[in-house]
This record gives sequence, C-alpha cells and structure tokens, in this order.
Amino acid sequence: MQRQWTAPAPADRDDGGLPVLPELLDSFVAAAGHTAPEPVGGSARLRSAACGYWSRRGLWTDPEHVVVAPGAEPLLLALLASAPGGDVLLPRPCAAWYAPLVRLVDRRAHHAPVPAECGGLPDPFALLEIVRRIRAEGGVPRVLLLSAADDPTGTVAPPELLHEVCEAAVAEGLLIVSDETWRDTVHHPQGTVLLSPAEMSPENVIVLSDLAGAFTPGGWPAAIARFPATERGAELRGRVLSLLTAVRSGLPAPIAAAAAYALDEPEPVRDRMAAAARAHGAVAAAAYRALTALGALARPPQAGRHLYADLDELRGVLAARGITDSVELERALVRRIGRSVAGGHRFGDPPHTLRLRLATLPLLGAAEEARLRALQTRDPLELPHVATALGAFEAAFRDLIESSPVT
Repeated sequence: MQRQWTAPAPADRDDGGLPVLPELLDSFVAAAGHTAPEPVGGSARLRSAACGYWSRRGLWTDPEHVVVAPGAEPLLLALLASAPGGDVLLPRPCAAWYAPLVRLVDRRAHHAPVPAECGGLPDPFALLEIVRRIRAEGGVPRVLLLSAADDPTGTVAPPELLHEVCEAAVAEGLLIVSDETWRDTVHHPQGTVLLSPAEMSPENVIVLSDLAGAFTPGGWPAAIARFPATERGAELRGRVLSLLTAVRSGLPAPIAAAAAYALDEPEPVRDRMAAAARAHGAVAAAAYRALTALGALARPPQAGRHLYADLDELRGVLAARGITDSVELERALVRRIGRSVAGGHRFGDPPHTLRLRLATLPLLGAAEEARLRALQTRDPLELPHVATALGAFEAAFRDLIESSPVT
C-alpha cells in the first residue's frame, strides 16, 4: 500500500523571528572560531546548563540524564526510533511535526481529541477509549506525546486535568513524552499555573524542549531532553545517543555556546523572554477578540505565538463562497493574510473542519526594527504599525465572512 504523506505546515521560522539578543549573539560569535566538534549529546557545560534550567523549575536533573541535539525534530525522531515498538498516541490537534516523525519510524499514530478546556493533551476518557480500541485491534500502545503549553492552540493545560491524563497514561503502561518547548512563553506567568508531567510522574516522563520556543533563533537549532533517573531511562538515553552518534547529530560550537548562555538565564535573557511573552500575549488577545466578535470560536490564548480558531459556526456563509473545508479556508486566508495561516488538517484535525492556526509574530511587525519596538514598549497595541497589522488582520476575516454571498 502506498504511504500517504501530508505536506508540512508553513514554517513560522521562515519569517525570521524576533531580533537576536545582542548578548546571545556575542556568545555565538565568541565560539565561531572553534574547529573541534561538540560531543554528540551535548558537552558537559551545555548539559549542566540544561540541568540548572530544569532545577529552577522544580525538576532536579543530573547531566547524565540529559541529551542535546540540533533541534526537536531529530531529537524526537531518535527517541521514537529508540523506544520499544508500538503505537503512539497524539492529541488532536497537535504540532504539525509530530505525526510525520511517527510515520518515519514506521509506527502508527492515533489521535485522541483534546478536552474543551485546552489543547496539547487528550481528554482522559478519550485517551482510555483509544487505548482500548488499539488493543482490540491487535496494536500495542506505547507512547503518549503531549504538550502542557501547546502549539497549535496556544493554551496551557490546567494542572488537575494534566494529572488525570498522566495518571491514566501511567496506568495503561504508556511512556509520556512531554514537549515543553513553549513553557517559557506564558503570556501572564503570575496568573497561569503550568506544571510539567515530570513533576507528577518523574519515572515515566521524558521532557523535550526546543530552545527556539523561547531562547534562541529558529536558525540556530538546539533542543534538550531530560530522561528519567531510572534503569529504563538510562537505557533509552543510551539508545538515543547511539542513533544521534550514527548520524553525527551534534551542535555546531557557536550554537552550543549560545544555547548554554541562554539556559543559564542571565538577566538579558530573562528580560527578553518576558518582553516577548508580553508582546505576543497582547497581540494574541487582540486577535482573539477580533475573531470571536466576527463569530469564530477559539480558546483564549495563554502561551506561545499562535491561536487556533474554529469557523464552523460560519459554515453556511463560507460554503456560499466555495469554502467547505480547512484546505480551502487556508488557501483563501493565505491570499489575504500571508503564510502565517495554516489549516487544521495540518495539525491532525479532519480536513472537513473549518479550523486554522494563526501566528501572532507578523502582527508585531514585518521587519526586525518594528518587532524590536514592539518588544520595548509596555503596550504594543499602541504602536501604529501593530494597530495597522491588527486592522488588516480583522479586515481580512471580515472580508471573507461578510462579503460572502448568502443564497
């Protein structure tokens, strides 16, 4: 049977991201002359920095339990290839890069719907039903991949719901992989409680984090993984290191130096993270208000650089314009807004739905100078270029919805 592949979602990193922090660039440049390759899995310096990062978040970690790789994708790929064979459970929707990696290691991916409260993890009852069905069909559920701070929905899982999901997964013998790429991008950290599954079930959780979420530019790929301090965790880490070594998957020295500097979280890094979270939170909230005022449904964004909208309530209006699924919806809005739009079919939702993910980065400005101004002001919405971008965003949806001929 011929394998069907889904085209990847438009890459947010193609947009260039936020301006590079000067101190981070200094670290990069200082190591540019180093010719010796970095150790695969990360140097002692870099792994120690990762341990400090996790320890400040309540997860004591030893460097011998850490692996570093050039990006979350190769790290997750090595992890899936190293884990015991079986099926992988994913929330629906989920990050666009999860399912292709599951297929690449010849595993079956099963999507379980997210609860009403948030995205990033399956509804606990749906999870148990999917596990039961997989076993009834002769499959072997092995891994649950979730994200407490989620792309694509931009939401944060309530601790009590996360605990229910973890408890169910552990009871069913699942290894939990917690993608925590966006945990440091919470828009209102004083009012949002975010816990890691590793705090709830440390022996059964591998934590994965792509530093491009909050620390480093997308063009400097670096990701870290924390393995349980158990015999199974040590064995799995060893397998992952063997695979990464086989393909010479180490970080270039300048990226390793910048990553170590960022993970130490000196004041410039902390200030930049806070400014980025504040700016993205402001434009995400404004975009959410604009969408819901026009009749779309969305969960209020709490973290990251995206929000996820459902236009099914407007299906009749959009159908009159020939838009009946997320593929057509994406195509129509890309023409109006640009590549910051991706249909829900790219994130595991059925194509017939009218869902899409919207990136907030373009709302901060098209050029680095404009984005830097958005980071430096207490209220980005007061900046003329941000107000213009939000106005164009709302106008694009209003044009799509209100000018659709109704028959």
